[in-house]
Amino acid sequence: MKKISMILMSCILISASGCKKYIDVNQNQNQPIDVAEAQILAPIELDISSSLHAGNVAVIVQEYMQVAALNQVAPNAGTYLMYNSDMDGDWTNLYVTCLNNLVTLNTKAVASGKTNYAGIAKILTAYCLGTGTDLWGDIPYSKAFGGTTNLVPTYDAQKDIYTQIQSLLDAGLADIAKNGTIAPGGDDYFYAGDMTKWTKLAYTLKARYYMHLTKAPGYTAAAQAQLALTALEKGMQSNDDDLKMTYPGAAGTENPWQQNFISASTIVLGATFVDGLKTRNDPRLGIMVAPALNTSLYTGLGQGLSTIGQLEDYSRPGSFYGATGANNYIVNYSEALFIKAEATLITSGYALAAPIYQSAVLSHMTKLGVSTTNANSYLANRVLTTGNAEQLIIEEKGIANFLSLENFTDYRRTGYPVLPAVPNALSAIPRRVLYPQVEITSNPQPQQTAKLTDRLWWDVQ
Repeated sequence: MKKISMILMSCILISASGCKKYIDVNQNQNQPIDVAEAQILAPIELDISSSLHAGNVAVIVQEYMQVAALNQVAPNAGTYLMYNSDMDGDWTNLYVTCLNNLVTLNTKAVASGKTNYAGIAKILTAYCLGTGTDLWGDIPYSKAFGGTTNLVPTYDAQKDIYTQIQSLLDAGLADIAKNGTIAPGGDDYFYAGDMTKWTKLAYTLKARYYMHLTKAPGYTAAAQAQLALTALEKGMQSNDDDLKMTYPGAAGTENPWQQNFISASTIVLGATFVDGLKTRNDPRLGIMVAPALNTSLYTGLGQGLSTIGQLEDYSRPGSFYGATGANNYIVNYSEALFIKAEATLITSGYALAAPIYQSAVLSHMTKLGVSTTNANSYLANRVLTTGNAEQLIIEEKGIANFLSLENFTDYRRTGYPVLPAVPNALSAIPRRVLYPQVEITSNPQPQQTAKLTDRLWWDVQ
């Protein structure tokens, strides 16, 4: 599924092994021991999109959120069956491929004075740490990248990881503010070296991680909301600011979600998600959801079933998200507006949050090509009140953040969307994922006994 990664790495190795006038016969020119910043950034960004944001654990989270379902009899991931070894690849990808290379990129960029690369490295490190800690809780960071000097790093408390996230984002912003003359170009798949957009992303991420702590011990919702609102003043301003990966769509370069939903995977869209769009007469239904091949109907699969149906009787993502050449949206402008709406709800009430919420919904519908008439008709039936404001904001945010890991975080901290009980479930809905067996074996830590239903530090009832 990740052939694109191998193709890209091959190109990198070829370009990195350029000719020299004098060749060192003791060095294999096809296996360089050092590469420039530009040759590190591109593979990291591709991996963040394809293997972190859309990898194995991301698919499992979609099952927890009842957005996706396996056409396999229970028990399975949709009924909360998980073994520690199921997380081996995701953990290794996060630490070996993403974070370790980002640390290297930052070190090289600082040493060479390439402040824009250093800023990007810190911002992406913050994003990766946020993803990891929101899945596992306590994770290694401060002692994790010492190489052979420390092969068994202790875990940082999640509270400290969150402090590091904000510090990294601030440091990344400071690097960019130095206005370095060297910026990425084609090696930056996300923004093509547009440092203004990187700045907006950093402020949007700051707001995201402030809002995660509205119920965390020692924090208050009002203070976190105000911090988020202040950050968003410099955050994303339009759909053009979306952090996304564009896939060519040719063989080996397909969008990872298209690959996740191919027939061999037996993964289709879940009934809870599809039926929700149908019940609300959401004009995005035909864009976000493809009709089932056998019936031409929009049909999701229920979770936890004891029998399986015909795979092609169920829907998969529509072409906007699920085509081979579709974009993979990692952080988007609509999320920034929904964060602003929720923060305004906390600080100022639903009446002031309402127009921001409406703008957030419209921003997503505009991106999908929904007409203004249909969008306004839909919003007329989704009006905020004092009793439903938080629920509607988070429900609509989840639609705009389709296939995002962020929806799992929002569910845990708010309880929305309300999810029905899953038949044959092995437990309550998970609050985390298990620590990987490879880590338990090589670096045993007391946190690794955590169960799927154990709450993270910020996940307070």
